[in-house]
Amino acid sequence: MKNKPDNNKPRVKKPLKRRLIILAAMITVPFVLIILYMIFSLINYSDAYNTIVSNLTVANSYNLTFKEQMDESVYRIIVGRDAFGSGDETDPYVLVANIRKDFTELKTITTEVNSRTWLETLLRNVDTLENRLGDIRKSVEAGGNYDEDVEMLDSNIYSLTELIQDNIQYYIYYQTKTIEVINKGLLKEMEDLLVLLGVLLLLGILCTVLTTDKIARSIVQPIDALSSATKEIAEGNFSVRTSFNLEDEITLLSESVDDMAAHLEIQMEQIREDEKKMRMAEARLLQEQINPHFLYNTLDTIVWLIEDGKSQEAEDMVVSLSKFFRISLSHGKEWITIREEAQHIRSYLEIQSVRYSDILCYYIDIDDSLNNYKILKMTLQPLVENALYHGIKNKRGSGLIRITGRIEDELIRFEVSDDGVGMDEETLDHIRKELNKPAKDTDTGFGMANVNERIKMNFGDRYGISIESELGKGTTVSVVLPAILFNHEEDTNADKEI
Repeated sequence: MKNKPDNNKPRVKKPLKRRLIILAAMITVPFVLIILYMIFSLINYSDAYNTIVSNLTVANSYNLTFKEQMDESVYRIIVGRDAFGSGDETDPYVLVANIRKDFTELKTITTEVNSRTWLETLLRNVDTLENRLGDIRKSVEAGGNYDEDVEMLDSNIYSLTELIQDNIQYYIYYQTKTIEVINKGLLKEMEDLLVLLGVLLLLGILCTVLTTDKIARSIVQPIDALSSATKEIAEGNFSVRTSFNLEDEITLLSESVDDMAAHLEIQMEQIREDEKKMRMAEARLLQEQINPHFLYNTLDTIVWLIEDGKSQEAEDMVVSLSKFFRISLSHGKEWITIREEAQHIRSYLEIQSVRYSDILCYYIDIDDSLNNYKILKMTLQPLVENALYHGIKNKRGSGLIRITGRIEDELIRFEVSDDGVGMDEETLDHIRKELNKPAKDTDTGFGMANVNERIKMNFGDRYGISIESELGKGTTVSVVLPAILFNHEEDTNADKEI
């Protein structure tokens, strides 16, 4: 958009700058002071906020893992699988030392009263836990006290780890409340500053009107052009640019409008990126809700095995369940290795093969060369689950689920196939349509839709799931991923940002 100066009028040699220089100085000083104050306030609020976020990160890491690790570690010692003093990360005394160290550090930097109170309570409970560990250690080393050891585990260790987890959750709650207080304080301060800025802006406008009255005619035309440009920007056209050859301050204004449009274009791109991250977080939340009934049914089977005197089978099933959920949780990680994903589905099928021993056979053939490549957690398990519940269970007689994995031309291809009941063309077409909807909008095939959505969101539309089926012969679900090696530090940091 270009506007030429009116050649019938004399060219103005920057009179606005001479007339407004004093006004600019009067306006600039208070604005600079306000901006400096705003920067100082924002830095203070940012430091306080970052400290609380750091505290919450530490607390959340223990909230997710401490109880489970401590309970399992002491249990394994009592049943003779491990021993005290191993010195590794699962040793109960190492776990106690770590939580005491981290939460003592949190106590030194936490200022909110309620949060400190719960930290003090937590540390006292940690001391008590250490004492109870000493009691169990003496009893285990003495030998022959298995029933008493189990009783102490149940009445002391489990209760104390639950108390400690409650302490952590209360600490997180009050730290979150502190963030709300900080946000309210910041908003109040910003409101006050906006009022002051509004007053200063009105004064600036008044001074500007008084000093520019005589030259209004010379700037009406370029101002109209600028008005048209800003209207287009307001309507979403951030590519519009202005250009004037007038030797006055309007040219500077034109450049500022161009800078504003470029800045808004960058901001819109950032907003789109933020929306993508929000969708990823939503898909991740949906992922954690897949098939909660599996746990209930598995626990029922374990109880049945115990009641039937099949203690070894029950123990094996508990181990498989532990491996299954350990990988499902993965300390909150989104990315895992294909080796871990293969173990995940193997544990799942080991559990299900007990429940459906009369109908379920399975075969896992994933190339060992894929072990160290990255994959989104719970990519294959929902597909295996669909093959079992919608393919094999509805078939008369036993059935086979086959899982294969190969790398071809820098692409990793998995196939989950079953020789179950299959689908007719109408049903298959419906499932394919559901597969490409957002997971939360599907009425069938939620697990597959969730997997497909997460794959496309992370890798792009060329990757994802496809499905083939024939009525009476079975179904094959294919998954295509890029071949990317797992980088522990990079992928762990990516999980924390999401």
